[in-house]
Amino acid sequence: MIITVTLNPALDKTIQVDEFKIDSVNRIVDTRVDAGGKGINVSKVIEELQHKSTALGFLGGSSGNQIKNYLDELNINNDFLTVKGETRTNLKIYDKVFNTHTDINENGPGLGEENISNIKEKIMEYCNRDSIVVLSGSVPSGVSTSIYGDIIRDIKTKGGKAILDAEGELLMEGIKAGPYMVKPNIDELEKAFHISINSQEQVIETAKKILEYGVKYVVISQGSEGSLFISNDKVAKVKGIKVEVKSTVGAGDSMVAALAVAVQQEYSFEEAMKLACATSTANVMTEGTQTGKFADIEKLKEKITINYITK
Repeated sequence: MIITVTLNPALDKTIQVDEFKIDSVNRIVDTRVDAGGKGINVSKVIEELQHKSTALGFLGGSSGNQIKNYLDELNINNDFLTVKGETRTNLKIYDKVFNTHTDINENGPGLGEENISNIKEKIMEYCNRDSIVVLSGSVPSGVSTSIYGDIIRDIKTKGGKAILDAEGELLMEGIKAGPYMVKPNIDELEKAFHISINSQEQVIETAKKILEYGVKYVVISQGSEGSLFISNDKVAKVKGIKVEVKSTVGAGDSMVAALAVAVQQEYSFEEAMKLACATSTANVMTEGTQTGKFADIEKLKEKITINYITK
């Protein structure tokens, strides 16, 4: 079973404003609203990949109800805890003329110790030795940066595998708990280790430091440049595929979803790389936080080029 955890979900409102101007009146060309938050995005992509997941986390208010209804309509299993306050709304501004994507994100309702205790119990109710648990995204105010690390340790006591996608201290504290897989980008690596990375060699060197904590796989997304896949005995570079970019929102989440499916289905190292990169690429071909289409993913898999740096 794949379990996704979204501690800070959101309604993602994407608006298209062409030739966006600061300190001026701007006219909206198009609008769409999607259920968002990184874990929820992962569940959406898993569904598109024709697999199942269970989405856990917190929801509150009318925005929370909208997300719940959205997931139900998509036939995505979910069991969210209710909290006081209103689930946040994130504004995504897309300018087709200037080809820019701007995010304006709310913080979301704060959580107390009882909320944290309850979500840990909920995750453990679902978790077993066959579980892949995806922990991703930001956390609300009042939540310790050790939260993902704490949950990872609990998951490991049940024999489950954790996939971590976070940033800053959340990422670093999670790494220390030794999840099965970590998927940072370059910026997140730099912030977690308080360094500046200027070469591929530095990226690989930093990733290998993560492996020292007991992590089995590190996958580093590099946007249009592709991705690096690193284990104790293999390092591979997957080149990016040139496509028309309509939105970069959720591309990393799409990769995480594909990796979760690959782990569950026990794909080979190479099969996992192809699925992850094809799924991420298909995502940027869609608008808003829509998932890439399954048919596009299957076609893109055939175009993936893998270069083994060590094998």
